[in-house]
Amino acid sequence: MDIKKTLFIGLTLLITLNLNAQNLMDSVYNEPYRPQLHFSAKEKWMNDPNGMVYYNGLYHLFFQYYPNGITWGPMHWGHATSNDLVHWQQQQIALFPDSLGYIFSGSAVVDKHNTTGLGKNGQVPLVAIFTHHDPIGEKAGTNTFQYQSLAYSLDEGKTWEKYSGNPVLKNPGIRDFRDPSVQWYAPQKKWVMTLATKDRVTFYSSPNLKEWRKESEFGSNIGAHLGVWECPNLFKLKLKEKTYWVLMVSVNPGGPNGGSATQYFIGDFNGTEFKTSVPNPVTKWADYGPDDYAGVTWSNTGNRKIFLGWMTNWTYAQQVPTEKWRSAMTVPRELKLMEVNNDVFLRSTPVKELKDLEASNRNLTGTIQSTNAITLDISNKLLFKLNIDFDKIGEFTLVMENNNGNKLEIGYDSNTKAYYINRSKSGIVDFNPEFPKLISAPRLTSTVVTRLELILDASSVEVFADNGLTVLTSTYFTKNPFNKLTIKKNKNTAVKTAKIAGLKSIW
Repeated sequence: MDIKKTLFIGLTLLITLNLNAQNLMDSVYNEPYRPQLHFSAKEKWMNDPNGMVYYNGLYHLFFQYYPNGITWGPMHWGHATSNDLVHWQQQQIALFPDSLGYIFSGSAVVDKHNTTGLGKNGQVPLVAIFTHHDPIGEKAGTNTFQYQSLAYSLDEGKTWEKYSGNPVLKNPGIRDFRDPSVQWYAPQKKWVMTLATKDRVTFYSSPNLKEWRKESEFGSNIGAHLGVWECPNLFKLKLKEKTYWVLMVSVNPGGPNGGSATQYFIGDFNGTEFKTSVPNPVTKWADYGPDDYAGVTWSNTGNRKIFLGWMTNWTYAQQVPTEKWRSAMTVPRELKLMEVNNDVFLRSTPVKELKDLEASNRNLTGTIQSTNAITLDISNKLLFKLNIDFDKIGEFTLVMENNNGNKLEIGYDSNTKAYYINRSKSGIVDFNPEFPKLISAPRLTSTVVTRLELILDASSVEVFADNGLTVLTSTYFTKNPFNKLTIKKNKNTAVKTAKIAGLKSIW
């Protein structure tokens, strides 16, 4: 066979493979309810984001994954990458279950000083720290079936090898002993692990990620305790030149709207102990909606803290009406702090990179200012972002509807001083009795000029109220896309500016 014919056949095969891959992608991401703005696995079951690390211009997202079914099963680490936090490419599975157990949640770090000694020939190791979950030990009724282990990559996260000395942190007899979040604590030149231990957090330290020493515990008498604590994450943020430490930890059940949710504490960390700055009996929530759980931040992003959560609730996650895949992630969110009434709160807003998805903009300011109710045709904006800046909030309602009578209602109730989402008539809601219940969240401030930002996808809505101080995330399963948006406000609501932007699919 001559070389021209060989090249022609090779090129034809390559084009065919690319076309087949694209056709597969097109069909997969056009399935009913499939998110167009959020990462979801191509198929099968997915839950917690974990091991998130930024390295050499690439954001790595690992996630709990079961490749053989659409309900929870033996956990693997799935893997996806992005160079912009918006468009994602699913990669091969990173970690598989082994003789030590399933691969539960954890974190990943850049060991730039090679403290582990796992780097070779000048290659910087990426190190994953995760929980091994032994199903045999669990079934036998022991309390030591969860322990912490390592894996490492010497090719920038493409392939991973488990450490031969696993586990590196054995279980002292705590049934729920999992989800290690690890960071380098520079002042004392050591690694710090934040670990979920039953209904509190335990801190450990290590010089090399291999030998660990217990430092302290936090949380036994503060926060929400109706369920088990999971997926902790400790990081620092600045506000007015002062540095605070934020400890996020998920709890299931016990969320403000039922089921699972993520609480947070603000205080100080000295490398050994975490203490809240001002003891406050009111539990603070990163998201009041029912569909943001197990969220953590990317490591190695400098002063920028970027959060991602699992967009569903354990109450009904395995019952939602998708057929070939289950669940998605929230949009990535940038975390900052805000001072309100002499207290400090976490605020989150969609990352700036999402602006690149805007395909069309319409200024609604004049129309909304001149009337108390407007109705928009959004049939050409099936995915959209709505921004409203208020001078004053009295009461308002946003209603998305379709021709089937499905509707999703979002608003602010001045009597209860709460934001709310009503999805009781949003489409398919009967798969779990908890799903149609009203979702509400308190307004934490009334003293600042405020922005409401709303992101609507094929099966989810994310509401960022008061500049991201109060957040509500909710999924829904409407049979046909919404094609009408009605915005209503009372006379006590004053709108400064308003804009709606259509968004392009990330796929």
